[in-house]
Amino acid sequence: MARFTLPRDLYHGPHALEALKTLPGKRAMICVGGGSMKRFGFLDRAEAYLKEAGMEVELFEGIEPDPSVETVMKGAAAMEKFQPDWIVAIGGGSPIDAAKAMWIKYEYPDITFEDMCKVFGIPPLRRKAHFCAISSTSGTATEVTAFSIITDYQKGIKYPIADFEITPDVAIVDPELAHTMPKKLVAHTGMDAMTHAIEAYVSTANCDFTDPLALHAIEMIQADLVGSYNGDMDKRDAMHNAQCLAGMAFSNALLGIVHSMAHKTGAAFADYGACPRSLPSTRRIRPPRHATASLPTRCTWAARTTTRRSRCSSSICAA
Repeated sequence: MARFTLPRDLYHGPHALEALKTLPGKRAMICVGGGSMKRFGFLDRAEAYLKEAGMEVELFEGIEPDPSVETVMKGAAAMEKFQPDWIVAIGGGSPIDAAKAMWIKYEYPDITFEDMCKVFGIPPLRRKAHFCAISSTSGTATEVTAFSIITDYQKGIKYPIADFEITPDVAIVDPELAHTMPKKLVAHTGMDAMTHAIEAYVSTANCDFTDPLALHAIEMIQADLVGSYNGDMDKRDAMHNAQCLAGMAFSNALLGIVHSMAHKTGAAFADYGACPRSLPSTRRIRPPRHATASLPTRCTWAARTTTRRSRCSSSICAA
């Protein structure tokens, strides 16, 4: 038996952030990163929408890129003091990942970080709070996934927390937030999304529910990433949807050696571009279940005997 899990609700398209007005609750804690969400006004809008919903709101700010175990513990302590019934994480992958781990610790104060890292070993959540994730970058798709990446800097290791329990209850994919990304971030997150889609498609845990998502995400990213990088905001909007589709696919089909390698290098180097750069080096992957299955035009795959040897020749991958 297999399982396919996604957020209960996904609000997307222009003005999707206004969905915060509809959340029922008494107290919400907003978890956010550096300053971009505040600088561009999205943090103030999120706070105002939650207050319009009748909630008391508190902020946990300053979550760093590649969040640390220490940040998770500080955030969980703040939640324990405030007692929110909604945790709202807004920003890129880092604040959302950190908030997921804080959520676990908030619900189970005695749990250790080591216990959190037991794959699919998280006890049932939602005893105290529900979770809403709002993505501002077009790559990690953590707003729809069952994963969180937390770094132990003392050990120099990135630890994945993996459990369907931490799949957000509500995801908000508002393209306006992605308009603020600088070009370098557009490139890196876009190739991360492409890697997610490809790894999900070739995963041995793929299924009929994940393959269409992965393939369509590949097609969209190939069509839209370069335009998004060059400032076409319609393409930027499409990329925000494409990365979300890739996330839906890999959250259920899982990832492979590319991300395994990237989590090791990413703990040592700040540049997450190492993830897609390692993609061409990982040649041996599973054959598709359908011999006639094909990836989009200009992305060619050659199968040999029972092992599939891959080569992606798309202009996006080559870049």
